[in-house]
Amino acid sequence: MKNVFALAVLLAFSAGSSFAQTFTLKSNNLGGQMTIQEVFNGFGCTGQNLSPQLSWQNAPAGTKSFAVTMYDKDAPTGSGFWHWVVFDLPASATELKQGAGDPAKKLLPAGAIQSITDFGKAGYGGPCPPEGDKPHQYLITVYALKTDKLSLDANASPALVGFYLNGQMLAKASVVAYYQR
Repeated sequence: MKNVFALAVLLAFSAGSSFAQTFTLKSNNLGGQMTIQEVFNGFGCTGQNLSPQLSWQNAPAGTKSFAVTMYDKDAPTGSGFWHWVVFDLPASATELKQGAGDPAKKLLPAGAIQSITDFGKAGYGGPCPPEGDKPHQYLITVYALKTDKLSLDANASPALVGFYLNGQMLAKASVVAYYQR
C-alpha cells in the first residue's frame, strides 16, 4: 500500500512539473490603486491620463496576437464603462509602455489598433468616477488570441471588440486597480 501511495505522489509531482506556467499580467505603475498619473484629465478630473505600463508572460502556445482592455464595472451607466480597447498587438509583444494609450505618442507596435472607448474616441481614457461615489474597480485584461487580426478598425465599439475577443480567446489575464475621488 505504501508503494502505491508513493507511486501516486511521484506521478502527481511529475505531471505537475510538466504543466506550462500561468499566463500573467502585471504593471510597474499600479499597486492596487490608480494614481494621478492614470486618472483622466477632464469631466472634473485633473489627472495626467497616462495608460499604465503593462507586461505579460507565459502566453499559451498558439497565441497569434494580443488585445488589452480596461473596464469599470462600477460606472453608474447600467452597462459599465470602457476606458481602453487596443487589439491586433503582435504575438511578439510582451509589454506596453506607460503612455502607450495616447495615439499621438505612437508607442504601440506597428499594426496595433486602439478603438473607440465610452469617452467616444480612440485611446486610453483614465478613471474619473463621480465625486463622492464608492471606489470603482478598474479591470485591466490582456487577451491571448488565436488570430493575428480581429478584422476590425478603430471605429469598432467596445462591445463589438469584446464579442470578437471572446470568440478568439485562448487565455486572459487581469489586474485590478481602484480609484475614488
